[in-house]
Formats: sequence, structure tokens, C-alpha cells
Amino acid sequence: MLPTEGFTCFPGQMWDRVLSKVKKAVVFIDDKCAESLHWNGGATRVFEAGARNLKQFSSFEAGGENEPKAVFVVSTLLKGITADIIQDIVGLSHFQYCVVFTTVAHSIHLLANNVTVELEGNPVFEQFEDKLCEWMGDVNYTAEVMHAPVVFALVSPQLLLAPTFAHLFPLLPRDLETINIKRPEKKRFGCLTDVDLRSLTPELQIEIKSLASAVNSMFESTSTREESFALGPMSRLIAGELANHPQAKNRRKTAPNKASIVFIDRTLDLTGAAGHHGDSLVEKILTVLQPLPGHTTDVQVDMLELTNLQRTPDSQTTLAPGCLAQTQKTKNPLGFH
Repeated sequence: MLPTEGFTCFPGQMWDRVLSKVKKAVVFIDDKCAESLHWNGGATRVFEAGARNLKQFSSFEAGGENEPKAVFVVSTLLKGITADIIQDIVGLSHFQYCVVFTTVAHSIHLLANNVTVELEGNPVFEQFEDKLCEWMGDVNYTAEVMHAPVVFALVSPQLLLAPTFAHLFPLLPRDLETINIKRPEKKRFGCLTDVDLRSLTPELQIEIKSLASAVNSMFESTSTREESFALGPMSRLIAGELANHPQAKNRRKTAPNKASIVFIDRTLDLTGAAGHHGDSLVEKILTVLQPLPGHTTDVQVDMLELTNLQRTPDSQTTLAPGCLAQTQKTKNPLGFH
């Protein structure tokens, strides 16, 4: 397989890892992972893999009496509100077998739990498995916790998006002020390029490390050694984290393929060339094409507006993902099956 084909297949391969566990299960998925799934086969693919049901990751959801197996797919650390929601769902259900997939690697879970030494195995995941059995009410029940970086959305063979990290924004001058307030006067940073990863908030450190881990997983899958370039202080931190990733060092010694990756802080072109006094054509389009609930890379389209049917008071609006609202009769648009 060529390296380019490997990058294209990577998102689907990661979802294959998840779908291999969903047979006869009710699947709970959070919004960020649901958006990735939307671009990698959607709910149809989950049911084709044998799932009984697909539900939102919420404390208000639960499995039925005849649903003894659950699969959770989340984009967060297995602690805090995420652990609380899983506990709520399990407590309201009758599960005997729970599988949890998280897009956050085990090494980052160690960091989030203030563990700085390398440990054998996956102790954080193993502890969460014990909690799952406790919540299910029987230590003899089965629980599995695994890492699966289902963070990429395959929009086209030449374009991968990472909607999970859509909120990860470049550092701005006001962020420098916030960082320096908490530092001694003699150790304050003079500019954003001086900022290091450890000076950022724990939450932002986790996000940067998670993104670097996901990119590293993609390079590992394609046996690629990368040459990184960075433009901007945030990009420099991400590129540095990727370069220092423990698994990346070994990969770069043996990987036969080579690729360049450029990280860019896009803070200078966010308004767009067409922007003018808040009345540009781009902004008008964005106000009409509302995003799908919980999505950052797709919009919802009123299909009734694309037909010649006359709207009546009793007519119902049909909303579809913008990627599927094709006005031309194209076969298999965007490579969907």
C-alpha cells in the first residue's frame, strides 16, 4: 500500500477497531466521535457491524433489559464528568459486558493523574475496568478499556480533518498576559515564542499532547517518518510534542516512508479575504447553513428549499447533512458508500 493510500485508510481502520466490538451491543458515543463516525460510514456502518442500538453519550440514556452489552466511544479522559456519565448509564442498565474506547492515549491518562514515571501495562485502563465491573454489580462480569484514535474525518481522498480538535486555538497576546500573571516577575515570558508547554494550563497541555499522539498514530500506521515544520507559537509546541513523543523516536529510526508535515497558526487569515464590516458573502452563507448539532465540519440543509414543492403550514422540514445535499445526480459523491 502506498503511503498516501495509508493516510486515506487510517480513519476507517481505527473505526474498524471499534466496530469489531459492537456486535450485539448498545453503543454510546459522544458528539466529537459521532462527527468522526459521520464521515467514516455513519450509523449504518455501526448497525452493519451488528450493534443493537446507537445512543448519545448522556446520563439520560441507558440500555434495555435485553441489552447485556455496551460499548462506549468517547473523546475525553476517563475521569471527571466522563466517568460520571458512564457510571450513570451503567447504573441504569443491566450490562454484563462493557467496552470503553477513548481517543486519549494511556500515556496521557498517566500525565492527567500526575504519574511521571513509565509503568508496565495500562494501569489506568485496568483500574477503570475494575470500576466498570463494580458499577455493573459483579466483579465476574467483563470489562475492557482501550485506546482508539478515531479523531479524523475523511472528507475526500486528499483531505483529512480533525474535528475533535476544532476548538484548539492558537495562542494570542492576551494569552501571554494570562500566563505571565501566574509566574514570578523575573521568569515571565517576553513573547509568545518563548512560551513552553509546561507553562500552559493542564487542559491545554492534554489537548496538545492528544493531537500529537493522534498524528503519531497515523504515521505509525503508515510506517512514515516525518520532517516537521512549524509557523507560530502554538504550532511550534505541537511539532515539538510530536518530535518528543516516545513512540515517535523509535518509529523514525525504522520507518521506510517519509513525509513532511507543516503546522500553521491560522490567526492572520481567520476573517477571510472577503470579510468586510461583517457583511461579506461568506458570512451570509454561514448564517444560512447552520451546523449540524454537535458538528464543526458539516452543515444541515433544508432539502425543501432544493425542490419545487410549495411550503404549506403543515409541511415538515427535512434536514440533511450538507455533504449529502447534492443538487446534481452524482454517483457516490465524496466517495461515500
